[in-house]
Amino acid sequence: MIKIRPFEMDDISYKVKWINEPRNNKYLHYDTPINYSKTLEWFEKVKKLTSRLDLTIIYNDKPVGLIGLLNIDFKNKKAEYYILIGELGYKGKGIAYEATRLLFQQAIELGLRRIYLFTEIENNNAQKLFSKLGFKKEGLLKNDLYYKDRFIDRYLFAYDLFSLEKKGTVL
Repeated sequence: MIKIRPFEMDDISYKVKWINEPRNNKYLHYDTPINYSKTLEWFEKVKKLTSRLDLTIIYNDKPVGLIGLLNIDFKNKKAEYYILIGELGYKGKGIAYEATRLLFQQAIELGLRRIYLFTEIENNNAQKLFSKLGFKKEGLLKNDLYYKDRFIDRYLFAYDLFSLEKKGTVL
């Protein structure tokens, strides 16, 4: 059974472990390694912000990943999506799909209409997932980020929640 719940202080050690795992962080733009104390500072700073929604993915009562919305813009009814299945043995099992469906339900309840994301052009696995979820590739952002001494090209993908709301279904 897959659930999502608010990120809690007890999840900090999982986040540190997952972000520091090289097989997870290839396309993440963190200054690694991250540590517990800095992540605790981050948590205390962001936990009451309304401009983001940080959630933990639970599979059969075990935390396995992170999902959420960043840069929530209530005026323009949009937000940036992120996801990480941190536990390596749980990748490719449909957990990301179901967690995203649950997140989109919350996004609709928040009154959002558009969910977008950025992905490096080399991140083919993520792009397959995003396409399966129904995200549409909307553009290429050349030299969009400068990270670890190189410029990174990224794709912009977006999902129209309004079409789901009209159908009365999510994904």
